[in-house]
Amino acid sequence: MSHESPTRRDLLKPLQLLGMAFGAALFAGVVTLVSMGFFQQRTAGEASRAVVVALVIAGVSFIAVLLIVSLLLLAVDPAQVTKQIDKPVLLPDEPEKPAAGDEPEAGDEPGAAASPDDTGR
Repeated sequence: MSHESPTRRDLLKPLQLLGMAFGAALFAGVVTLVSMGFFQQRTAGEASRAVVVALVIAGVSFIAVLLIVSLLLLAVDPAQVTKQIDKPVLLPDEPEKPAAGDEPEAGDEPGAAASPDDTGR
């Protein structure tokens, strides 16, 4: 069975993006309501003010999450999505090995004398 990599179309499903942004907005709104004491005994004015502030915070977080995730997905190169990554991502690329016909440099010879620091002791 072959392992299929996700395509760019799979990464950009709009319903998933909207769902993630809605979840973050809901979380921010509930945290705002709890922190402003909406679920405690408050006057009607304080409760309505808490709801308004929670709606504003939820709206701002919805837009911010949607915008940030969409911009991060645009940074993905479509050609890189289908490539399999089999090495650590943060390590630098390996240097190219010399071709069979190239002459090795003076320090690259297998029988070259090692300095006292290169003995590994």
